[in-house]
Amino acid sequence: MRSLELYTGAGGLALGISMAGFEHVALIERDEDACASLRENQRRQVLDMARWPVHHCDVEGFDYGAIPEGLELLAAGVPCQPFSIGGKHKGHADERNMFPSTVDIIRRVKPLAILIENVRGLTRSSFAKYFNYIQLMLTYPEVRRKSTEVWLDHFGRLERYHTKGKPDGLFYRIVARVLNAADYGVPQRRERVFIVGFRSDLGLEWSFPVGTHSFDALVWEQFCSGEYWRRYNIPKKLIPKPPLSVNMRIEKLESGLLPLQKPWLTVRDAIQNLPRPSRRREREEPGLDHFLIPGARSYVGHTGSPLDEPAKTLKAGDHGVPGGENMLLEPNGTVRYFTIRESARLQTFPDEYVFPGSWTESMRQIGNAVPVGLATQIAKGIRVSLKRQEVSAA
Repeated sequence: MRSLELYTGAGGLALGISMAGFEHVALIERDEDACASLRENQRRQVLDMARWPVHHCDVEGFDYGAIPEGLELLAAGVPCQPFSIGGKHKGHADERNMFPSTVDIIRRVKPLAILIENVRGLTRSSFAKYFNYIQLMLTYPEVRRKSTEVWLDHFGRLERYHTKGKPDGLFYRIVARVLNAADYGVPQRRERVFIVGFRSDLGLEWSFPVGTHSFDALVWEQFCSGEYWRRYNIPKKLIPKPPLSVNMRIEKLESGLLPLQKPWLTVRDAIQNLPRPSRRREREEPGLDHFLIPGARSYVGHTGSPLDEPAKTLKAGDHGVPGGENMLLEPNGTVRYFTIRESARLQTFPDEYVFPGSWTESMRQIGNAVPVGLATQIAKGIRVSLKRQEVSAA
């Protein structure tokens, strides 16, 4: 099955889609540094990346004439800055809002399925109306915005078309949900909105995959069975007391059924077999990217990620790491920045995947990426549904 990806970035979503069994026909990214990362990993022949057709250009300037109409999947990690909680909150008025351009490309390519990722901020009440507008645009990509219309007028016309209940031509069955990556085996609490759609003529039923991991299961392993601490040979005197916030949860777990899911993965789970970070980058083995950056400090709202919990959301500002975030909180109370390799593991990139740019640029790319493991699970669900449709059609 074939996939076209827009706004590829460092390749987290692309890797997950490839691992799910799709073959990329084109990956489009305009950022030169992100393309450098993709090409370096192609040169290193990471997984099947050597075959990826990477195009360094803007999505609006790409020639889609060679893309087969009706390919199986169009994926897009649409730029999130217009809707990010840490951004300027311009939303639809931000020149980086690429949702209208994405809809234009869907109309041209007519994929069987679409997969779009963005920040949770898109679902905030201040953007609620525009989020509904995005979903209607994706549902009816052929109901184009007129040159004389502001987006609210187009939104109203789409609502009237939708309630008419008799759509003509190309349209998609759309579902959207905020997912927490920790619930899918990613060692990071990272909430993002995903939008998935299938072309209506396929007649497919689909829902987001059920989470495989849970906070309750982690609480059970740490503070009920103690298995977590035994696994890492942590002496009893060093085992922390459960936070007051989980005491009631512990009581419920001890008096009820055991959690069925696996425990959330922690920072310790993710980085436990890495060597001690080096002090200087030039001493690194090629590709390890496991060196310390000085200057980490804790302040209100930025207190680091505890070692025995999933990491807080890795972030990427205009200049890489914002403020004092993306830090590890050691058991002794000290903080330090995560290394590039540790951050890549928290985003479930394979260890052989490297980031050749500066620390700041590498952290920007990692912070903007979709966790590879989560992308794989969603893309697998899409592929399974499309394969079932193929079998039933045959």
